[in-house]
Amino acid sequence: MATPALPNHIAEFFAAHSRAQDQPLEEWLEPALRSIREHLCMDVAFISEFKDGERILTHVDASSPNDQVVAGSSAPLEETYCQMIADGRLPELLPDISVVSGASDIAEAAKMSIGAHLSVPIRLSDGRVHGTLCCFSHCADQSLNERDLNVMRVLADMVAERISRDMEAKQAQKAMEERIRSVLSDGSMSIVYQPIQSLTKNRIVGFESLARFSALPLRGPDVWFDEAAQVGLGLELELKAIELALQGACCLPGDVYLSINASPDTILTGHLERLVDAWPVNRLMLEVTEHAFVKAYKEMEIALRPLRARNLRLAVDDVGSGYANFQHILNLKPDLIKLDIAITRNIDSDLSRRALAAAMVGFANETGLEMVAEGVETESELAALRQLGVRNVQGFLTGKPMPIASAMELAQQSFRVA
Repeated sequence: MATPALPNHIAEFFAAHSRAQDQPLEEWLEPALRSIREHLCMDVAFISEFKDGERILTHVDASSPNDQVVAGSSAPLEETYCQMIADGRLPELLPDISVVSGASDIAEAAKMSIGAHLSVPIRLSDGRVHGTLCCFSHCADQSLNERDLNVMRVLADMVAERISRDMEAKQAQKAMEERIRSVLSDGSMSIVYQPIQSLTKNRIVGFESLARFSALPLRGPDVWFDEAAQVGLGLELELKAIELALQGACCLPGDVYLSINASPDTILTGHLERLVDAWPVNRLMLEVTEHAFVKAYKEMEIALRPLRARNLRLAVDDVGSGYANFQHILNLKPDLIKLDIAITRNIDSDLSRRALAAAMVGFANETGLEMVAEGVETESELAALRQLGVRNVQGFLTGKPMPIASAMELAQQSFRVA
């Protein structure tokens, strides 16, 4: 037998809301319950959850206030219609509970003043019964039929899909948080240092500190920091990386600076100032990535003021690939700008990249800014940058990220050669 067609207005409602995949579960359920209750001319519609031997009403829509049926209320599971219908002791469709053996004897029938009742299980994607979708009226209603029950089943399936998706998202979020907390405590995050080479001095003038992660699953640092931000642990992970990076600062030669990375949000908290308080701030370069959106430049300036007064230098990272471009540079007033790899890669053979880099070099010269070209990997790229007047470079050609011991050795060799 073919499944009965849904009434047009209900079908349209369900179709519209099934397409709203990004709509929060709570916002979707409220109109859905009201729609099914009004379509069936019932007094109450609710969704229940079976948990720890209790039937908990999680969402309720009623035509008038009902003290016995409110979201959050619970009852022993075995004493409810929901459980008896879910395990097959009562039928899903009860147009008149008084004519069904045992139905009117259940305590909640009198407590909730139930005359007619419809209930269908909400089965999750793994087959478990989450709870039920129920509707009831205070009076018997002999007009209720299998077609009405079919409408309930369609909505229950939609609710189950939404709840399953919501639960999976929460589980993924929990797993993500556990991974980040583990990284924060188990030593699986380490720091490597990539040299910054001066082409005019022919030696290393600085090192950028970069986080690396040995925890599973193996992913790039950007993924770990993105996940940390998603679970509200972005600040903790950034500060941990900076703390580890600073441990190498005292190992480097006196006129070699250490570049550390921080997001605008981390800077605004004030934690950074406390973290670097005991360190030689004048030997630090603070890189603010251009990928990070700055909501309030004035607040950033105020937050950085004490550190800038101690000669902390400021760099804008990834210039040429981020949100704000020149606005970012003009508002932050950095000492140094770092030309992104997206511009330096193939700069020896790409006229557009050469023109853009030349403009940035001219801007830096006019405004007294230092410039570092990142991502330099070939001799021809280096030659092109040198020809354009770029004085500092960073990339695999001049040195890959390395442990602090190797960084110290390389810096000392650089000074001997220079």
